[in-house]
Amino acid sequence: MVNRENLKIFCDGACSGNPGNAGSGLAIYEGKELPTLIYGDYEEVGTNNTAELNALYKALDVASNVNCKSMIEICSDSKYSIECITNWAYGWKAKGWKKKGGDIKNLELIQKAHALYEELKDKINILHVKGHAGVEGNELADRMAVYTIISKSVEYQKYAYENIDEVLDLKRG
Repeated sequence: MVNRENLKIFCDGACSGNPGNAGSGLAIYEGKELPTLIYGDYEEVGTNNTAELNALYKALDVASNVNCKSMIEICSDSKYSIECITNWAYGWKAKGWKKKGGDIKNLELIQKAHALYEELKDKINILHVKGHAGVEGNELADRMAVYTIISKSVEYQKYAYENIDEVLDLKRG
């Protein structure tokens, strides 16, 4: 397990068509260093919600592999994915993972992410940030999600770059 002073993880999903090609991306900030950018979880036929949940799960996974002296912040622009994991899952779990009105979409992914959230909830804060509003970390995570669709990368990989502006200038889907 890696030791860190502080850690802030932005996560985002993207989908070209809904359903359509989908991908997830993260921007991981550690102190004053340039953020680590990762992209992956490409799905040929995914949805925006699935891509957002995959990104949040990956952010939780990253947080689970570090020992941080302060609370780890995870930032997402998806109220849906945050609510699924931190709120709605408790009620669904109490009812045998069922809800009024039918099936829970993305159930397996929600269960997996909620279980990891339960393990980590004392050392993380999950925050909502407004999407496409100029928040650097969210914009970088968005570009990585879009890049996943372009690269079709199923496995998460680091994105090599020299400066943030070159990443921010990448075309949106």
